[in-house]
Amino acid sequence: MLSWCADAGAAAIPYGGGTSVVGGIEPRLGDRYSGAVTIDLGALDRVLEVDRVSRAARIQAGVLGPALNSQLAEHGLTLRHFPQSFEYSTLGGWIATRAGGHFATVWTHIDDLVESVRALTPAGAWESRRLPGSGAGPSPDRMLIGSEGILGVITEAWVRVHERPEHKLSASVAFESFAAGAEAVRALSQSGLNPANCRLLDEVESTVTGAGPPGKALLVLGFESAAVPVDGQMSLALELARDHGGVPGDVRGRSGQPQTDEGQVDRPRDGKAAPRPGRGERAGAVGAWRDAFLAAPYLRDAFVACGVLSETFETAITWDRFEEFHATVMETARRAVAEASGAPAEGDGAPKLSCRFTHVYLDGPAPYFTVLAPARRGDELEQWDEIKAAVSEALIAGGGSITHHHAVGRDHRPWYDRQRPQPFAEALRAAKRALDPAGILNPGVLIDP
Repeated sequence: MLSWCADAGAAAIPYGGGTSVVGGIEPRLGDRYSGAVTIDLGALDRVLEVDRVSRAARIQAGVLGPALNSQLAEHGLTLRHFPQSFEYSTLGGWIATRAGGHFATVWTHIDDLVESVRALTPAGAWESRRLPGSGAGPSPDRMLIGSEGILGVITEAWVRVHERPEHKLSASVAFESFAAGAEAVRALSQSGLNPANCRLLDEVESTVTGAGPPGKALLVLGFESAAVPVDGQMSLALELARDHGGVPGDVRGRSGQPQTDEGQVDRPRDGKAAPRPGRGERAGAVGAWRDAFLAAPYLRDAFVACGVLSETFETAITWDRFEEFHATVMETARRAVAEASGAPAEGDGAPKLSCRFTHVYLDGPAPYFTVLAPARRGDELEQWDEIKAAVSEALIAGGGSITHHHAVGRDHRPWYDRQRPQPFAEALRAAKRALDPAGILNPGVLIDP
């Protein structure tokens, strides 16, 4: 197929689940190409091999998240990677976009779970050696992880899998302000406790989702383990939160019984089921926020049909720069959204702007911003462009990443070009020329053809 596309002058765009929100698979090609061929990998949907000794599995790239997990469950295993798009996205898509999962610490990105990758390129097959680690030069897997389809079509991968957790606890902690909660989260991230969930919601997001007390920031905290109870870790984390002014809510969960995975409830193998809220273990503040989180992608189109523009943008920044960075981005976004929507910047009718942490690291958080604003009827795309440009400029100017886990695609290209070192851009172009001399693979993503 790749040879045919090269001969025909057609672009070849690998397609996983189609959940990209950054224009990652759209054929915006110009006049250089005779057309575009979408390569749908959905038929490559099986767990091919399980190595229980090494606790790894060889899995085809087109398998959807629920089908992948149900096949691994037959062996008592899980990949433990649950992005918000889990229902409709694929293993190959996660690898191609360096996807982030639900878990807030330790194994946050798919990078951490990949043992080996196989891909087909116009220059031939690319398959790395299965190894737990290696110091032999730049990693061939790292080059494919995040390549967004410009170097080859990912067909399968060996990934590290985990025993399914039997011990899970969750709790909420209220703070007087987002700043106070951020200090607590920084201490948690550097404590070595490594919570599975450590999401801090600011006062607006906590209130809008109905998760926390009105006007309070809320920390959503969770621990899990396949082998040992997590009561001790939770107690230490709550004590640390109290030291920073936090007020814990109820601790919920069970120990010693198999648990549902984060964001999953009895998924069928075809991955068609929608999230099911209201489970017993989801009660309380944590459950309220989780249900709102899982429902958000399904509400986006409904919101705009009702005249409400809903948009998100995410980044990462080191702790020493976070306070100033957060204030600048929030103010820039507030002005840009108000101007683009014709609404007042403050007071009644002002756009809603909120921030939460999706992931936290020893050296910094991943802030995730959400905008709810009046839509300009008939002009929604132009309005989105104005807001996107203004906020992206603020992220890059403040020293953050243009994206933490949503990939680059075509929408983030102008700012990605400024984030990466120029010599690296030249090296990436050289790799592209070597593997895809006709420039047919997903043109316009990461680098120009």
